[in-house]
Amino acid sequence: MNRNVKGFTLVEILIVVIILGILAAIVIPQFTEASNDARTSALVSDLQTLRSQIELFKVQHLEVLPGMSSGTWSETDFMNQMTLKSDASGATGTDPNTYPLGPYLQKFPSNAFVTGSTTNTVVGGTATPTGSGGGWYFNYQNGKIWANDADPNHQAM
Repeated sequence: MNRNVKGFTLVEILIVVIILGILAAIVIPQFTEASNDARTSALVSDLQTLRSQIELFKVQHLEVLPGMSSGTWSETDFMNQMTLKSDASGATGTDPNTYPLGPYLQKFPSNAFVTGSTTNTVVGGTATPTGSGGGWYFNYQNGKIWANDADPNHQAM
């Protein structure tokens, strides 16, 4: 038997594979958490933007909240008033001479924690978020907006 042949034994290769498996088990969950952290940061940023633009709308429209120009809240009016130009009464349009205010958002943001077609819809009400029915929850009595997904931590932001 020739003992001068160099190479790895099966046991040595098995040890290397086990070490690589352990390293992968440590690293992969960190990437998953980084993805959730990025989505949470985007959610916080979107909420700050929404809250500041809702407040700006309210100031420029004589303390009337978006979506309330007809006296009752409407998601369609809310979305239009936030993404289109408007006049002091809340009517929306595209002519800058007739509608000098806004737009307050280029497009309405999506809630990254909501799946399906409701990621950028707004549910209106007078309570706190329900966690279903839309990406955002807007309290049209006090002007507060929250994330409206199943995670209660997001609703508390």
